[in-house]
Amino acid sequence: MSKTDDTHLPQTLPVFPLEGVLLLPRGGLPLNIFEPRYLAMVDDALRTDRLIGMIQPDRNENNANGSALRNVGCAGRITAFQETSDGRYLITLTGIARFEVDDELSSHRGYRRVRPSWEKFKECDLSSKIPDLGVNREKLMDLLKTYFEKNDMSCEWQVLSATPEEHLITALSMICPFTSNEKQALLEQKCEKERAALFIEILEMAIASPTHTTDSSHH
Repeated sequence: MSKTDDTHLPQTLPVFPLEGVLLLPRGGLPLNIFEPRYLAMVDDALRTDRLIGMIQPDRNENNANGSALRNVGCAGRITAFQETSDGRYLITLTGIARFEVDDELSSHRGYRRVRPSWEKFKECDLSSKIPDLGVNREKLMDLLKTYFEKNDMSCEWQVLSATPEEHLITALSMICPFTSNEKQALLEQKCEKERAALFIEILEMAIASPTHTTDSSHH
């Protein structure tokens, strides 16, 4: 994957609004693209910088394009692409940097676009330093085992145990069936350390609450 720095972050960004779907910097998100407008969006992205912004819709507000957008999303670069025999695109987006929505622009070929502001998160997201998350690994693994069992989820525990903390928190924040608001809160944390602390807090609340509900995400 080619490196992105703040001089290569675009001033206009196509966005793919999906509720309950989270992309984080350095995370990988597989997507099954079949709607004509999003096929067009992928075509256009492949011809330019390969960047697409993932963002959740805000169901509480509407604008000319339908549901308004949440204020923060994450741009990802297309790092894998496959076209199926029935005309779908199977792509993987690798998270690059989060953005705030300065303004929503007019749609283009049916898909939505925004004017992004990168300032708030770029120092964290584009840093090459390995962050110290301050995670109690033993506590985290115990919480995950309880959470996975409660939600009838399975995993390869040996792989999880060997995964570096930053990659683990990023991947599980994206994969776990948290609510849309919980995923948005994880996205908006200032840095990886704060995201890790919130991730553990969400796990603890989900385990403790018999009525904790989760989203069924779809791509």
